[in-house]
Amino acid sequence: MSYDRSFALGALLNIGFVAVEAGYGLVANSTALLADAGHNLSDVMGLLLAWGAAWLGRRLPQGRYTYGFGNASVLASLLNAMILLIAVGAILLEATDRLFSPEPVAETTVMVVAIIGIVINAWTAWLFMGGQKHDINLRGAYLHMAADTAVSVGVVVAALAIRFTGWLWLDPATSIVIALVIVVGTWGLLRDSARMAMDAVPDGIDRAGVERYLAGLPGVAAVHDLHIWPISTTETALTAHLVRPGMGQDDGLLREIAGTLRERFGIRHATVQIEQDGSCCELAPADVV
Repeated sequence: MSYDRSFALGALLNIGFVAVEAGYGLVANSTALLADAGHNLSDVMGLLLAWGAAWLGRRLPQGRYTYGFGNASVLASLLNAMILLIAVGAILLEATDRLFSPEPVAETTVMVVAIIGIVINAWTAWLFMGGQKHDINLRGAYLHMAADTAVSVGVVVAALAIRFTGWLWLDPATSIVIALVIVVGTWGLLRDSARMAMDAVPDGIDRAGVERYLAGLPGVAAVHDLHIWPISTTETALTAHLVRPGMGQDDGLLREIAGTLRERFGIRHATVQIEQDGSCCELAPADVV
């Protein structure tokens, strides 16, 4: 399923909102609004990165890119996480300075702009809600917008609190909370993206279960050189050597293996090598890659 329309709508809405929020943040003298605008700008960059990666992932394999360009979605997720963490550093620097030198804030303006942000961010997050469970690239877009919705709610609460208490330090304090929310929301994305970039077995793939299945096939005496890795944020590849003494080549069995790996384990690109004597294979030892 293509999410091009969702990316386009989300990016356009958020670009417009960033301009409005930054302008009113300056007018209202609110670091909370400026911090949220900076975060939203990083989200726009993230949406564009994710969109570009999704487009690349649909291109056919060619030339040196024999697996296609699906891995661009993994790189986009990793870059998204890094961009967010850089934005956090900028927010913390400004908020810490203002925390010790608070200035008056136009509470009503802050509240109105933040409420608009809640509507836009919540709707954009909804656009990616269906796909985020199966695609870390879409999950990155979803988490950014969902976090923005929560952050905008925090900005509204802070503006209300300032109006009734007069505590100006609440504005930069909210900026710091925003930064912490971003860090918490980004950590999982950074961890999962880094794992996929390092060709770790994707979450949701039962490596031990795959090995048990292969080892239990008729005539299989041993399984070695088993590798499972992501070739995109939605596609998984596998290679394995099966030792079947005296059994010979069996195309029917290979078709059965490919079907089971696809249906039961979600592995769509499987390459299986049949061997008569595993002791002759240089890749048989577990410590050899």
